[in-house]
Amino acid sequence: MTALHDVQPAPTGGLADGFGRVATDLRVSLTDRCNLRCNYCMPAEGLDWLPTDQTLTDDEVVRLVRIGVEDLGIREVRFTGGEPLLRRGLSDIVRRTTLLRPRPEVSLTTNALGLARTAATLAEAGLDRVNVSLDTIRADVFAQITRRDRLHDVVAGLEAADAAGIGPIKINAVLLRGVNDHLAPELLAWCLERGYQLRIIEQMPLDAQHSWSREGMVTAEEIFASLATAFTLTPDPDHRGSAPAETFMVDGGPARVGVIASVTRPFCGDCDRVRLTADGQVRNCLFAREESDLRAALRGGASDAEIADRWRLAMVTKRPGHGIDDTTFLQPTRPMSAIGG
Repeated sequence: MTALHDVQPAPTGGLADGFGRVATDLRVSLTDRCNLRCNYCMPAEGLDWLPTDQTLTDDEVVRLVRIGVEDLGIREVRFTGGEPLLRRGLSDIVRRTTLLRPRPEVSLTTNALGLARTAATLAEAGLDRVNVSLDTIRADVFAQITRRDRLHDVVAGLEAADAAGIGPIKINAVLLRGVNDHLAPELLAWCLERGYQLRIIEQMPLDAQHSWSREGMVTAEEIFASLATAFTLTPDPDHRGSAPAETFMVDGGPARVGVIASVTRPFCGDCDRVRLTADGQVRNCLFAREESDLRAALRGGASDAEIADRWRLAMVTKRPGHGIDDTTFLQPTRPMSAIGG
């Protein structure tokens, strides 16, 4: 780990890497804890959570986000987990983030457990939109995947977010072979009826058990084939830009569905994201195996300028791609729940 006094001055400006990409989208994990046990993410008994003294305080989170927005060109901030609704100070963190200038777009990735009682407060705090993880609308399949009988709570959370005016509401789904891979058309129809925007994501090698395999993953082509049994999909004429989802018009539109094919159709060349873990580590790629410690700088008395320089330097080593297809690819040590989506 680089000591603070060893950090060399970095060029002023935004979070540019060595390949011309500039990060403007910050994903901030507020906790590694989760109240579901999705079988493609973690074991039934859960994981060893970070000690409280290692996680960033609310003030530390807001300070780093402020440096990102005011000094480094961050325009979008998404709070993630684990499950961010488990963070007691969430609404205040959202409120303080929306007061920054220039004001960033502020969103939340959540499993929606507890959203029914917090949606109105989050909307009042200024939350712009939510992404909700939901792999099926069948209660028995939901319980099989998450190891919790909580589908009714997710649906209630979605309804509360909609009623509070938080939108657009996006649904993130992962298809598992032999479990819910045949249910994609049903999930899309359910989302269309409610005005939710479905995004189906290829399962990525980020599970704590390290049991992911390319052969077991449901690919984008299989997703398209499944949806085509009930809908006609045509390419979205709007350019996706740096968005991870490749979107398609459903039955001529205006409704759309997205597929995030991180493995089979990587979009690394357009990536504009940077991640901050709950314990204050910068990750310049979701699949990075190296991190840069901003928590030590914060707690060591570093100035905003010194932290910004450390953050810029962390981006310089970003690789051109995640390299999943490379024979030398190694899955990150941290699982998705400890990185933040």
